[in-house]
Amino acid sequence: MTTSLSKLGLGTAQFGLDQPPGARGRPREAEARDILSTAGRSGMSVLEVARGSATADTLLRSALPQPNPFRVTLTSIRPDRGPDVLEAELRAQMTRLGVERVDTVIAPSATDLLSPQGPVLWNKLRELKDAGVCRRIGVPVYASDDPVGVARRFKPDVVQAPASLLDQRLLIDGSLATIAEMGVEVHLRSIFLNGVLFLPPDRAPSHLKAAAGRISRARRLIAEGKSDPLQAALGFALSRPEASAVLVGVTSAAEMSAVVAAAMSPPPDLDWDEMAIDDPDALSWAAA
Repeated sequence: MTTSLSKLGLGTAQFGLDQPPGARGRPREAEARDILSTAGRSGMSVLEVARGSATADTLLRSALPQPNPFRVTLTSIRPDRGPDVLEAELRAQMTRLGVERVDTVIAPSATDLLSPQGPVLWNKLRELKDAGVCRRIGVPVYASDDPVGVARRFKPDVVQAPASLLDQRLLIDGSLATIAEMGVEVHLRSIFLNGVLFLPPDRAPSHLKAAAGRISRARRLIAEGKSDPLQAALGFALSRPEASAVLVGVTSAAEMSAVVAAAMSPPPDLDWDEMAIDDPDALSWAAA
């Protein structure tokens, strides 16, 4: 196990377990089993299980390696349904997944925590932590959420935040470094910025047209550095000292193998500062 791979985490949102069979009619469960097997053998640590249907949870359970090598993260429901329903939903999902406890439970959003029902939500998550249902509790943030303020107010164990070689806002302004210095684990997400870096400039979504020149420049710098977008994106995120974990999403076993291979490669020697995009509208859309 390498340090970079142990820092790498996997999200299940893109597994498509609620969808029909994938490429060549291959069952989604079989694809998920191969993805998770590759991730487990490689030493990846965190598995963030998306909120999905009961069927998706059951299929994921059958696809998980045994014994389960991952630190499982779940996301709670929104607080407007009440704390008792929140707990019942979490416990039901854990039962479907076949786990007695999980590593982390994440609030649905910083906005939910800051709503009138937010304190009740957070108190319930604290109760679940104290009861041993989870080891840690956390909150996802965006650049517009005042991440440092959220961390200071709620004192979570984990903060999930978007950051990538294109979206460096929370790194440049020191927010993630400050949060890490508070003893909070920082988990980077959206490191591929919804795949923007992998798209040709003429196929970039309309929201990103204003940033197309910067994206093209980043792709050129990566090519001149004898690297590729996948290796560069992973190399950037995994090299960040603020990050305790880096979350990625894949849709196939082949993509999982490509991520592992890229993560095992030495990070490319690139000028990361030259790749940052400063268009907040484009970044906010792409990091969602």
